[in-house]
Amino acid sequence: MDNTFNERGVMITRNGLSAGGQIFSLREILDARTETIQKNKIVPLSLSLIGAIAAVTGGILGSGAGLTLGVMLVVVGMLAWWTQDITHRLMVVTPSGDREALSSPDLAFVKRVEQALRGALEALRQATTQQSA
Repeated sequence: MDNTFNERGVMITRNGLSAGGQIFSLREILDARTETIQKNKIVPLSLSLIGAIAAVTGGILGSGAGLTLGVMLVVVGMLAWWTQDITHRLMVVTPSGDREALSSPDLAFVKRVEQALRGALEALRQATTQQSA
């Protein structure tokens, strides 16, 4: 069996796509696309805002516990923002619906997999066309 693509646990052969413990038959895949999932802004901003309010309130009321808790929440909110990655997903379109085949923070890798998958799908369609002719 010839491997069209084999990198980082993703393998595309002339018959299928294997990624993330899932196996997709190339005959079932109609199309593929890359989606980008941005960072979650609501949770980090909410934590930081609540922490800032608690720190100011603790400072005004002279509460060391309130000030400390508020500063800690601001720091947790900032860490939650900095440690998030923008995630890119390879979605495959099948007759039963769209399914996530791959998820990675590396856009270049996901694009390479998508190109290899499109090439394998095109080769399969050409082979099918030649056999039926």
